[in-house]
Amino acid sequence: MSTADTPTTLALIEATLVSTVKVESRDGDKIGTVQSFLTHKVSGRVTHAVLSLGGFLGMGKSFYPLPFSLMNFDPVRDLYVVTIDRRMLEGGPSWANNAPHFDQAYADRVAGYYGVSGEDLTLR
Repeated sequence: MSTADTPTTLALIEATLVSTVKVESRDGDKIGTVQSFLTHKVSGRVTHAVLSLGGFLGMGKSFYPLPFSLMNFDPVRDLYVVTIDRRMLEGGPSWANNAPHFDQAYADRVAGYYGVSGEDLTLR
């Protein structure tokens, strides 16, 4: 079978959370919640968190993929702290209704926006 005959599969698995995990800025401002984690199928390593911001009663939410390396877990308060400014997050790649095809090109776009090493986000 040639590579042209090999079906294309996504390198990531999305694990949607049943309960919400809160997210704050490094200054203590409430940002939103973690909607899901994107995990590399082969390595089992989480590459991104998808944050849910805004909305009311499930309507009007926006979703932001964030490289997992930009988050720190605070076990005392049981929440994640993002190491970037909220304005930077809100200006980054996002979607409201239809999630993008999260392939290597999109992972590179997210990494480029946040200025993180694309090496940490390689999906191959």
